[in-house]
Amino acid sequence: MHSCWSDAEAARCVERWGPRWGEALALRTYTSRLLGAEPDLVLHGGGNTSLKGTARDLFGEQVPALFVKASGGDLASIEPEGHVAVRLEPLRRWPELPGDLDDRAAEREIRALLFDPGAATPSIEAPVHALVPGRYADHTHADAVLALTNRSEGEAAVRAALGDEVVVLPYVSPGQPLAKAVAEALAERPGARAMVWMRHGLITWGETARESYEATVELVSRAEAALAAEARAGRGRGTPGVASRWLAADEAAARDAAGEVPPGLAAGAPADVPAPRPAGDVAIPDAAEVDRRLATVAPALRGLLAAPSGDPDRAWRRVVLRPLTDPAVLALLAAPGARELAVSPPLTGDHLIRTRPLPLWADGLPFDDPDGLRERLAAAVEEWAASYQAYVERHRRLLPPGVEPFDSRPRVVLIPGLGALCAGTTCREAEIARDITAQTLAVKSHCAAAGVAYQGLSEAHLFALEYRPLQLAKLRRGGEAPLAGTVALVTGAAGAIGAGVSETLAEAGAAVALTDLPGEALEDLERGLRGRFPGRILALPLDVTDPGSVAAGYAAVARAWGGVDLVVVNAGLAHVSTLEEMEPEAFRRLERVNVEGTLLVLRETARLLRRQGTGGDVVLVSTKNVFAPGASFGAYSATKAAAHQLARIASLELAPLDVRVNMVAPDAVFGHGARRSGLWAAVGPDRMRARGLDEEGLEAYYRDRNLLKARVTARHVGRAVLFFATRQTPTTGATLPVDGGLPDATPR
Repeated sequence: MHSCWSDAEAARCVERWGPRWGEALALRTYTSRLLGAEPDLVLHGGGNTSLKGTARDLFGEQVPALFVKASGGDLASIEPEGHVAVRLEPLRRWPELPGDLDDRAAEREIRALLFDPGAATPSIEAPVHALVPGRYADHTHADAVLALTNRSEGEAAVRAALGDEVVVLPYVSPGQPLAKAVAEALAERPGARAMVWMRHGLITWGETARESYEATVELVSRAEAALAAEARAGRGRGTPGVASRWLAADEAAARDAAGEVPPGLAAGAPADVPAPRPAGDVAIPDAAEVDRRLATVAPALRGLLAAPSGDPDRAWRRVVLRPLTDPAVLALLAAPGARELAVSPPLTGDHLIRTRPLPLWADGLPFDDPDGLRERLAAAVEEWAASYQAYVERHRRLLPPGVEPFDSRPRVVLIPGLGALCAGTTCREAEIARDITAQTLAVKSHCAAAGVAYQGLSEAHLFALEYRPLQLAKLRRGGEAPLAGTVALVTGAAGAIGAGVSETLAEAGAAVALTDLPGEALEDLERGLRGRFPGRILALPLDVTDPGSVAAGYAAVARAWGGVDLVVVNAGLAHVSTLEEMEPEAFRRLERVNVEGTLLVLRETARLLRRQGTGGDVVLVSTKNVFAPGASFGAYSATKAAAHQLARIASLELAPLDVRVNMVAPDAVFGHGARRSGLWAAVGPDRMRARGLDEEGLEAYYRDRNLLKARVTARHVGRAVLFFATRQTPTTGATLPVDGGLPDATPR
């Protein structure tokens, strides 16, 4: 690990934040972000940083204060206000408190010390930060340090790697017990420069932000060097199937220094991941086979991990799946003894709320037999659920008052020959589970490579941490968006209506697969939405007239997020011609897109939703022309009417699967922002000539002909789709006009 400190960047941070917050807190923010940007140190809200300084009280006096990260804050993006000010001197007396405070009492007492009563809740580790020496303190869950602590004889391994100037504490529950242990250790070792908390992490300190930060970098680098030496020795003993990331990084650095080209680089292999080889009884498939298996497994597993909600309109609390299928993971899961190694506790209690105490191991899956595959997965999930329920019963006495046990479903599923599938109630939660799983498997892989026994927390400690109120509070932050956890697929997304619908669904919390013909329009839409909705936008070239393209698009979404819940059938073409002058091929071109395309999308949707088994929604973007066709618009009106009828039939056929199929019927939508309607690019010139109008006049004509004199927008269409997607009423087979009121087009 290398220091990323930059004098120039530090100066820019002081210039940016210093005038309001002071230089010390500006630099505290800078190095906190440096730590947060390194996933080998902290992940997704983990870690903690602090600064000792002063804050002004109600009397205008400067009082000693601790500025400490708020509970659940993210170091990677923290702002100065993310370090809340707490009175320092009372925190330093925390070890003197009689007995052990429970979390609620500890939180209440720490909040009572806030300078601003309305500020966010400080970390439960605030008393520890008050006790350690140095003006700055940095606490991380460094992978390399945890690889030393989470093993038998871990304390000896830490001391050997980091030296006597680092205090090593056995695992102590965070909060008041840890504060007492830290105070006692510092009294015995006042000259210590850092501490390692077993199965928890590292804390360093210093008089300057740079000193504390670079102490972390130095000690983690020592741990990495020790691990690389271990792995080298383990490889020398012939440990099969896995390789240590620290050894790979160490050797890559040596190659770089020597100017050598890493083996396999020309073939596109990652330089820091050795090529996997078969081990044990599981052969390692190639990337294409992994993709094929993933597209088959993910929808079935996603359905099995959904929990009943008790709401008849939205019967399932679905999950999003994020896969982890890189070569190193495949090699680990194929190695002898992989199950015993991988099905073990996480690296630290901070990860429990994301991953549950243990992953599910599902082996022997018949990847080429969909029915047998689902049956085997269902049995594995049921077995895990029974085991989890027994675990809850063994420790129910530790369950805090008013806290109900989690649903009995795993969050991480390990499948030899495929990889890891990580579940979350939203894309963000699934991404966090995946990143934590990657970190966890890397450390466990090192243990196997080095020939040391991995050792996690005890079951009682796991349960107490999993149901700790302060941890649970991190899962309840903010209101849930109406489509959080929903995966949507929109066809014709690059057009005006498609873009408006996609944007509306993303704003409502959905993960949105944008599908359309390849080209700049689709790429531009993806660029515009991905920055606003990171992790929830996927652009897929898809031709609705090609069965293979449609199937491949659905498979890609299944690989990305586990499946699909909402499909918006929007792709369509228009053509202006009287029946008398109609060229049959022009009609067939519309028929292929508007009718056959709708059929192919509905067919693939039905197949996928049946595999998932958790219902779903389909919304067809129909048109007012189904009910009020226009002259010289016969090909469009007829083919859209056929598509409309297919959707009505789908509503009959899919209702037993709890799949609702509805239609929205907009009048003319001319654009969405700078994105002009492709349909009106084709139709508009003829309509303008026929009425002697320019573009602005044509839009005014369509606005003035409806009862409400309303300009119909893509946003309006998106809200109509959202109405059906959120299941506000028990409705299927219905058409919702979005036209400002056109009496001739009223559905009848």
